[in-house]
Amino acid sequence: MSLPRTSVEQWAVLAAIVDGGGFAAAAQSMNRSQSAISYAVARLQEALDTPLLTLEGRRAVLTAEGQTLLKRARSVLREIESLERLARSLKQGWESELRLVVDAAFPRELLLKILGELRQLCPNTEIQLSDAVLSGAEEVIAAGTADLVVTSRVPPQFIGEHLLDVEFIAVARPDDLLFGLDRTLGLEDLSQHVQIVVRDSGSRAPRDEGWLGAERRCTVSSPEASMAMIEAGLGFGWLPAHLVEASLASGRLRRLPLQAGATRKLSLQLVLVRPDPVGPAARAAVECFERHRPREGARNHERI
Repeated sequence: MSLPRTSVEQWAVLAAIVDGGGFAAAAQSMNRSQSAISYAVARLQEALDTPLLTLEGRRAVLTAEGQTLLKRARSVLREIESLERLARSLKQGWESELRLVVDAAFPRELLLKILGELRQLCPNTEIQLSDAVLSGAEEVIAAGTADLVVTSRVPPQFIGEHLLDVEFIAVARPDDLLFGLDRTLGLEDLSQHVQIVVRDSGSRAPRDEGWLGAERRCTVSSPEASMAMIEAGLGFGWLPAHLVEASLASGRLRRLPLQAGATRKLSLQLVLVRPDPVGPAARAAVECFERHRPREGARNHERI
């Protein structure tokens, strides 16, 4: 690969001239002599064999070619600046990447708040976020392929910190045939209808947790897909309370009158996969999750 004929410094000088409206302003903003600024632009235009600037009175303006090239150069300058910030962060010990795996039952609104806060705390750390269902989170922990995991089960030899309990509610569309029975429902009633279940994302030991054994089940990949299926009248299922709160209030969904098991509770825990040593970005992520954890006294009353 041949070496570039232009330099980042030359493009930065051109951007400073355009932003400042002239050579004098660019020299002042870059703390250089005006002759040095003029020389850098002259060398840039010579290397490209293309005029980039023209003078309109005392103001330096871009030519058509200059506008096109500087637009692309600005993105390169931003990338270089980002690269230098990353280098400074790495020197201070910040991780270049943080891998988060979060159980799909974790409230999305709360997760977005945590990610937004984390983005502010470690802007130069790339965050890789993945969803997991049931045993999928456990597999990630055991394999060591993530830094921080929110899971419903903690594998042996790992320690989890309780975050919150997610309540699941048995629901169906108001015109579902189950409501036509007009009585309290038992297991036999449910087994005759289609149950919507969320597929376990794990592959080694997947679980059918929550499935009642109905022959006509429908398996989907996420709680959101499950809710869409149930709202479409394609079956019944258990959904997170925070996800169906609005649908229940509007009447799009209705609680099933079950003899037992109308609600279930899933406890979610936070696992730091490699606790020693802990990088600053991973530590910041743990603190963000803990900071947004529901208060003990409110856990049984809030719909997170």
